[in-house]
Amino acid sequence: MKALKRPNVFIRFILISSFLYALLYIVYQFIVKKYTYYDQNFIGLIINSSDFLLNFLGFKTYKVLQDRDMQVIGIDGANGVWVGSNCNAITLFALFSVFIIAYPGNQKHKFWYIPIGIIIIHLLNIFRVLALAMISFYRPDLLEFNHTYTFTFIIYGVIFLLWLIWINKFSEKSILIHE
Repeated sequence: MKALKRPNVFIRFILISSFLYALLYIVYQFIVKKYTYYDQNFIGLIINSSDFLLNFLGFKTYKVLQDRDMQVIGIDGANGVWVGSNCNAITLFALFSVFIIAYPGNQKHKFWYIPIGIIIIHLLNIFRVLALAMISFYRPDLLEFNHTYTFTFIIYGVIFLLWLIWINKFSEKSILIHE
């Protein structure tokens, strides 16, 4: 039977992670996204990386990078996929980072685990854009479903898995104990 080891650890985690995520979300939405082009440059990086991989796989592609609100990558002959600020995974980097920061653990481990997790999420997001471009080419009727459900499940599942690895391998305190 599983029971909470120390409820205050879990409550502390919920409070700290909620506060930090809200703070980072506000900074992102009202400063980074509104007043800088970092957001769009990062989308350009995702599109260029996906474009490189699609070309490597033998596809002829097109991309639109110059528009602040709409950047597109596609395979010739298809509509392509729009990559907006909600698709660049920056908020997911923040979510993952907050989960690790808010949960107890050795600070030294946090300094390497967070960047590795962000890199994994970023590479997964590039794969997602690449796969959606291929779906748009081969099966455009499945694009919306895969964008909304399949890849959302995969990316959030990986974030959750990375957090579980943190808890079980690198954290000082576990939420659950076995009796």
